[in-house]
Amino acid sequence: MSARPFVSFVGAGPGDPELVTLKALRRLREAAVVVHDRLIPAALLAEAAPDAEIIDAGKAPGRRCIGQSEINWLLIDRARRRGRVVRLKGGDPSIFGRLAEEIEAVLGAGIQFDIVPGVTAATAAAAQTGISLTARGHTSMLILATGSDHHADGIAALDWALLARAEATLVFYMPVQGLEAITTALTAMGRDGRERALVVEGAGTADERVVAGRLDDIGARCREVGVAAPALLLVGPTVDTAAVPVAVRHLTAAEA
Repeated sequence: MSARPFVSFVGAGPGDPELVTLKALRRLREAAVVVHDRLIPAALLAEAAPDAEIIDAGKAPGRRCIGQSEINWLLIDRARRRGRVVRLKGGDPSIFGRLAEEIEAVLGAGIQFDIVPGVTAATAAAAQTGISLTARGHTSMLILATGSDHHADGIAALDWALLARAEATLVFYMPVQGLEAITTALTAMGRDGRERALVVEGAGTADERVVAGRLDDIGARCREVGVAAPALLLVGPTVDTAAVPVAVRHLTAAEA
């Protein structure tokens, strides 16, 4: 008889397999089934039990996309048939990870769950570039926003006037497609185009690189060097302190 149905939503971190919690590792090693996102490091998946079923539910260009409804069904079906399921999500499950939809599905099926938080890409990017996302005397507010809207063409429908005037560190997830539109929206609403900005591609992975510039030219610089997803845009008072304390490919404004 299989174990009691249970789903653990586990944060896999930003791509470095060492940036996971002990609880995440324990859940992974106990799982009968692992349903994972794209870009989960192979070294982390290798921690699963040898007889665990590994299901790649990642979305990537050029291959069949597993829709959200199918992922929800997989979680319910495997939990009922095999017991303990880990839904392994990149970064932190609760930040732009469609966690609420999956929780609703498993709860609706009468299946219990827990959440194991992970290191999100914003904090990984800040660590790699030597930034404190908040700093006394500079900013006491951090705003995490999505840079794209999958239900419409163009950038996300955000309160750009609020973001432009906020004395905060702004971190935009998924900004690549609309990067120049995002920066234009901020400057058009009054944010200083001379403010320093960073784009961190592949934060927390072996392929990480950083492009530095100003808010009004970071989009063009990233286009010139071919920045691709996944990436983050960081803007704000504390970005001026970026020091890049570890060896990553760092493209300065001059290099870009």
